Amino acid sequence: MSTPDLDLTADPVDLTAALVDIESESRNESAIADAVEAALRAQTTGFEILRHGNRVLARTDRGRAQRVILAGHLDTVPVAGNLPHRRETHPDEGDVLHGCGTVDMKSGDAVFLHLAATLPEPASDLTLIFYDCEEIAAEFNGLNDIERELPDWLAGDVAILGEPTAGLIEAGCQGTLRVRLSASGTRAHSARSWMGDNAIHKLAGVLTTLARYEARRVDIDGCEYREGLSAVAVGGGVAGNVIPDAAHVDVNFRFAPDRSVDQALDHVREVFAADLADGAIGWEVTDSAAGALPGLAHPAAAALVEAAGGRFRAKYGWTDVSRFSALGIPAVNLGPGDPNLAHRVDERVPVAQIRAVTELLRAYLS
Repeated sequence: MSTPDLDLTADPVDLTAALVDIESESRNESAIADAVEAALRAQTTGFEILRHGNRVLARTDRGRAQRVILAGHLDTVPVAGNLPHRRETHPDEGDVLHGCGTVDMKSGDAVFLHLAATLPEPASDLTLIFYDCEEIAAEFNGLNDIERELPDWLAGDVAILGEPTAGLIEAGCQGTLRVRLSASGTRAHSARSWMGDNAIHKLAGVLTTLARYEARRVDIDGCEYREGLSAVAVGGGVAGNVIPDAAHVDVNFRFAPDRSVDQALDHVREVFAADLADGAIGWEVTDSAAGALPGLAHPAAAALVEAAGGRFRAKYGWTDVSRFSALGIPAVNLGPGDPNLAHRVDERVPVAQIRAVTELLRAYLS
């Protein structure tokens, strides 16, 4: 197949549509990476460009006082009958672009690519990072390979990820922790239930604890983060006439970024201390990832907030800003599209947001 042509100088709405029409489900990003690489090489000046697997990296070296990283993933969730793109007018939303990836996050990628080609003399040196496999398990995320094999490409003063934020700065991100609380018992016929030991019943206290839990709110750099401790899955049962001998509850803790993973784990242990006291319930950590502090006090981030008219809010959920924060780089999420529409069959982005984010970043980078 021939590499699709991308016009980086075109209206970023049209560029978004062109990117959307290149199907790029996770692990199938070679075609879009080819197109992005070819366009950057042909239509930008002053950039060192590197292809690394299905990652495309580009950077300037003009000796500017600071370096801004613009990072976006090229992959999408599986297509759900929502390709190719279509454009239509909604009564409440105006002119919108429909299609898989319009929100998450090819509109953000289009903004970054357009600016790379149309900003001849940005005030900062720029690094562009387009990477693969963000939508699947974290172990496959292309940023892992870049951090391990090309760490100098992740150096910068501030990082902007084009994740959908409806055009507002969403600072930092929550951390996430998942634990499995499990119980064992003895099987028996349910007609003679007293001869068994019901594992599901042993978890009743855990569910009561969760129902009574009062989540914390905390303000960090003017961003209010709300925590949440929730049961996200319950497993157990053998048959309709059998007392179960095993059961579990999976619990997810979304915590504010002023807690480390270890501090979050200590908190969850404290919450369930009474339930775990007699040893009847087991405990296993199944997943964890640190959050990211907003870092808005950093001069480079503060200048971005100023360019955005002082509008910002906390990021609910985990994003790759955490990776940059761990490297000591302030990072924010900023991109077109309502994050609540990501991954949906009717995924769509208002074209006005694509243009607004483009002009906001143009002003900041100029």
